[in-house]
Amino acid sequence: MPDEKRKLLIVEDDLGLRTQMKWALGEFEVFVAEERQAALTLFDKERPPVVILDLGLPPDPNGASEGLATLEGLLRQDRLAKVVVASGNEERANALQAVGLGAYDFYPKPVDPDVLRMIVNRAIHLHDLEEENERLAKSEVSPLAGLVASSPQMLQVCRTAERVASANIALLITGESGTGKEVLARTIHDLSPRAGRSFVAINCAAIPDNLLESELFGHEKGAFTGAVKQTIGKVEQAHLGTLFLDEIGDMPLPLQAKLLRFLQNRTIERIGGRKEIEVDVRVLSATNCDLKVMMKEGGFREDLFYRLNEVAIHIPPLRERPGDAVLLAKYFLGKYTKDFQRAPKAFTVDALAAIGTYPWPGNVRELENRVKRSMLMADGKSITAADLDLGMDNPAEAAPMPTLRQIRLQAESEAVTRALALTDNNVSDAAQLLGVSRPTLYELMRTANVNIKRKDRS
Repeated sequence: MPDEKRKLLIVEDDLGLRTQMKWALGEFEVFVAEERQAALTLFDKERPPVVILDLGLPPDPNGASEGLATLEGLLRQDRLAKVVVASGNEERANALQAVGLGAYDFYPKPVDPDVLRMIVNRAIHLHDLEEENERLAKSEVSPLAGLVASSPQMLQVCRTAERVASANIALLITGESGTGKEVLARTIHDLSPRAGRSFVAINCAAIPDNLLESELFGHEKGAFTGAVKQTIGKVEQAHLGTLFLDEIGDMPLPLQAKLLRFLQNRTIERIGGRKEIEVDVRVLSATNCDLKVMMKEGGFREDLFYRLNEVAIHIPPLRERPGDAVLLAKYFLGKYTKDFQRAPKAFTVDALAAIGTYPWPGNVRELENRVKRSMLMADGKSITAADLDLGMDNPAEAAPMPTLRQIRLQAESEAVTRALALTDNNVSDAAQLLGVSRPTLYELMRTANVNIKRKDRS
């Protein structure tokens, strides 16, 4: 059975041009319309991925008002539709305005059939990629509410979180600033049997050392100057719920000892108090520090580390989560649309390229701030790479996608090098470790340009 023809809508009031374009695009199933309402009705019924649109439509054949109104109507029906507008040399300003409103591209008049076919085929290819990306985003999105992710690294984090959520154990979440450690902690709380109880968070780095103990454990009236009333601490507030200790690596050593005592005995004493108070909380903690290095340097107690680290989850930085930046950007765009009166509805192709290639040193927090800023600064109905202001001259080429061959060669080179290192450059043992023959290993070594230094025999 032959492949089904792809649909294409031509909106053109000139019969001669319609006929010429329909003939030039014979490999498609072509639908035609002469004015706005007919075009919108036909588009709603057939849903073609690409529309060729003349801006000079009746009742304004010499202007662009009807064509631009038709463009906006088409994109309201399907924001993924690729609308290619017609443009003569004297109408270039109108074509650029259409692109600013969301048109995919424009083609010059008079019509060049080869150029038009190339533009249409490229538009269909991009439409299919974006449609598939949205489908995958919906099917592979993080299984945990509150977490937006589709990369294998983050899906593994989600699976681990699901497994440990129901267990009443201490959990240490590590990762760079801005990766979403508190979001993950809240999600774990929401999945736990304590979901209906309090989730109490305290940032150990944001409170001065002399006040942190009072914030954690509370104080009695008159315990110190300024203590004019009894105050319940965060630990006590979290009774029967979850206590989240953010930036635990910044907790001073004297307070670490008191926290350890609480974790061992599950009782606290308010500052100035004499009564032990039993508290039932689950403790989740997070840090962007390397606690093992801090332990060696004497900056963090080893016994406290093992109390807090019954299970560890590491959240990778955004630059190591392929696809998540674009997915998160679209999520934030939808999330903040209601907050801004003139909010753009989409990202341009160059903006998505910039988002996907930028390293995001500030991680998800930086991405969220950039999206909010660009929603305010954008002049058109779509956010461009310039609106994001990431300092990338050519985002599409900043980090070119490696080919499958390059990826395979890199993986083979790393595997061969590692196998030889593990076997002290013994080719027979390395081949056995890799599950290949000696000739195959030699060929892999030659392809990957891996050499070994043979030992002198005496």
